Amino acid sequence: MASLGALIVDSDEGRRESLQVVLEFLECRPVPVADGNWQEVLKARGPVDLVLLGPGRGEEERLELLRDLKRHDEHLPIVALMEPQAPSPRELDEGVIARVPLPVRHQELQHALSQVVIYRENRHLTGGTRSLELFRNLVGSSAGIRRVRRLIEQVADTDANVLLLGESGTGKEVVARNIHYHSGRRYKPFVPVNCGAIPEDLLESELFGHEKGAFTGAISARRGRFEMADGGTLFLDEIGDMPLAMQVKLLRVLQERTFERVGSNKSITASVRIVAATHSNLEDGIAAGKFRQDLYYRLNVFPIDMPPLRERVEDLPLLINDLITRMEHEKRGSIRLTPATMDSLCRYPWPGNVRELANLIERLLILYPYGVVDTQDLPEKYQVGRSLRDVRAEGDLDLSAMVVSSQGLPREGLDLKEHLNRLEYLLIKQALDEAGGVVAHAAKRLRMGRTTLVEKMRKFGLQRPERASSI
Repeated sequence: MASLGALIVDSDEGRRESLQVVLEFLECRPVPVADGNWQEVLKARGPVDLVLLGPGRGEEERLELLRDLKRHDEHLPIVALMEPQAPSPRELDEGVIARVPLPVRHQELQHALSQVVIYRENRHLTGGTRSLELFRNLVGSSAGIRRVRRLIEQVADTDANVLLLGESGTGKEVVARNIHYHSGRRYKPFVPVNCGAIPEDLLESELFGHEKGAFTGAISARRGRFEMADGGTLFLDEIGDMPLAMQVKLLRVLQERTFERVGSNKSITASVRIVAATHSNLEDGIAAGKFRQDLYYRLNVFPIDMPPLRERVEDLPLLINDLITRMEHEKRGSIRLTPATMDSLCRYPWPGNVRELANLIERLLILYPYGVVDTQDLPEKYQVGRSLRDVRAEGDLDLSAMVVSSQGLPREGLDLKEHLNRLEYLLIKQALDEAGGVVAHAAKRLRMGRTTLVEKMRKFGLQRPERASSI
């Protein structure tokens, strides 16, 4: 966080001063200003990395201030400080990168600052012009998710067909909606169709529409999804489940850009951008005679592979915080996870990917509203490996027992991550004990920054001697 210059724009002088103290503790460079003179300060001081926007003297005044900041720099990350139970206008939600509830707590502010760092890194990598919306919807800092963001920005403004590949629950529809949103078609309809959920005999009518009396039950004429999506984007989910007969008709539409409603011989033209998605291997489907090769090449103009959650486990804390924040914003409650719980979730393979994670967080919110969730509170299958609490319980072990002897590894082998985790915990605990609990002295003994040590103490659940920072 050391490189972040943070402009604090708030009419409340006491809150500005308190935020300044916390930001300095986080090794940021705070610049506190009252609501009215932020432009003069920026002109004299130069650009900043983010803005912390206080509640101001009312919501309308804050929205006007937000608009002024966006006019000054539309890509400047803004973090909104939110009063408890205060309504959050849509314009504010869409214009900020994160929301931090008041009174501000150290952990929530640090998470928002982490979001800013990742957002700035992503903008640097992609050079994108609409990265704020894209970042907000595709949470994560892993190489896989950065690659997906970059590909979206490259293909969005074209009319090329896109094929989204990846396991169920990885967020393919989120990507499809982002492609539409970042394209020139964003003000036209985005129309999703799940090809695997519609019966074969109804799929043609669903896609192309039908005339009155075309079949039993067709009591009136009906537009199909292609007509509904005219000028916009048609998202064909689970395209691998589409019947072969329907694949032939879809291919013709993609080639000629015209179609007929069921029961009609009148051709209809629609300008539609196709984004298709599948969790199955279409090349295997071609080999098995279940998917047409010519349709595959029509759809596979620009493929995007969605990484499974188990391959981007470093994104898990950010995803969990984002899910909890969204549910807090929807007034559905809140929870906090202990470091041991987070460690256990990071070891789980997540076969259901982000969808499974969202379902778990929602379940925990119902079971433990406004509570702290420890490892034993998780459903049994999510209790993976030894928790950090088990490590703490064994903290009286001799450090020498943690070091592998020069004769080599134990015959049964060892879990390297667990071994290093445990060693790091014991060394930090020993340094704190020898420093009499003074964090700054312990940090010197371990030759690391004070802030870094505080983060590691939080990771291992070690209590700080000072009271937790809050304002």
